[in-house]
Amino acid sequence: MDKFSKRLKELRKEKNLSAVELGKEIGVSGASIIHWEKNDNDITKKHLIKLAKFFEVSTDFLVGLSDDY
Repeated sequence: MDKFSKRLKELRKEKNLSAVELGKEIGVSGASIIHWEKNDNDITKKHLIKLAKFFEVSTDFLVGLSDDY
């Protein structure tokens, strides 16, 4: 599992959100969230930015380029 997939799943669970709930927050299906967490699909830049804003972390943190939020 790559860092993005792992960090996305950890952040979602920290907020006690289901994949469907998180998907609604950023405008995608719950299935998209699950695919990203399983590293089955690539994420678009637009959705990466939405996730970073939602979780209040940097995109670099999400993709594993930095360990700083």
